[in-house]
Amino acid sequence: MTAYPDAIAVASRSFSRNPTLRQELLDRFPRSVFNDVGPTVLSGHALVDFLRGYSHAITGLDVLDADVFRSLPDLRVVSKYGVGLDMIDLGAARRHGVSIRWTPGVNRQAVAELTICFMIALCRSVVPLARELASGEWRHAGGRQISSSTVGIVGCGHVGQQVARISRSFGATVIAHDIRDYDDFYRESGVVPMTLQMLLERSDIVTLHVPLDGSTRNMIDERSLAMMKPDAFLINTARGGIVDEEALKRALLEQRLGGAAFDVFAIEPPVDRELLLLPTFIGTPHIGGGTREAVLAMGRAAIESILGGPEALDLTSNT
Repeated sequence: MTAYPDAIAVASRSFSRNPTLRQELLDRFPRSVFNDVGPTVLSGHALVDFLRGYSHAITGLDVLDADVFRSLPDLRVVSKYGVGLDMIDLGAARRHGVSIRWTPGVNRQAVAELTICFMIALCRSVVPLARELASGEWRHAGGRQISSSTVGIVGCGHVGQQVARISRSFGATVIAHDIRDYDDFYRESGVVPMTLQMLLERSDIVTLHVPLDGSTRNMIDERSLAMMKPDAFLINTARGGIVDEEALKRALLEQRLGGAAFDVFAIEPPVDRELLLLPTFIGTPHIGGGTREAVLAMGRAAIESILGGPEALDLTSNT
């Protein structure tokens, strides 16, 4: 059993910048320290230097690999702030006796709302028309409605299910693909499960909500994009690396895809200016879980996870 700490090292800059979360953490762990001056995302020596000597930490997008765990013999508990676990080597954490704790689903509404925002923006050409209007052009582009679209959800966990519910409330036909069994949800919500290939072929809008791991890296590649309708839209608010961005750019340039909207990129900040400037592409700087409400929910969940709260998962437990 890890002793109750009085100091938590908070590597996450998002958590550290929030005055409410800082005070709530200090009320419970009065000698806590925050990443106020370092890089936005810590890794390697910078992360080791920041966490050295602390048994408990809160991290966000910071990279926790085998070398980091090996260099931090005092570290016993890491509470993950936010979603996505691809930056943590869970096997290495387990080998070094570090408990990785995380509460899933706390930012589902924020990410789902951004996904719906992308759907509307793509369907109505909001971004290119706004740019044209600002430059003096007045063009009516028509567009389509979500209510008459088939929305394909790849990954039907917390966020995917919320996107499905909201899409259904618009009147859309919703289909889904997931390697897990969500039959109860499908029956209750009127969502139709199917294979990934069938979903790609039938959807007017494809939205991704899977984690990034070996099975999902570049799962949407040249071949997958070729299965989609030429006027379909692709949305990624999950993780960069799930889509082959070079293949996506070619599909957009050659008008083999109607458009795409991404909040996440394989490299962040993204470096492919050609992709970012395409009129059929919308990019945002990883803001999906960044609403005021979501930040507080994620931060409070991370604080509770330090003590192994009832909703927290211990990702390195053998039980």
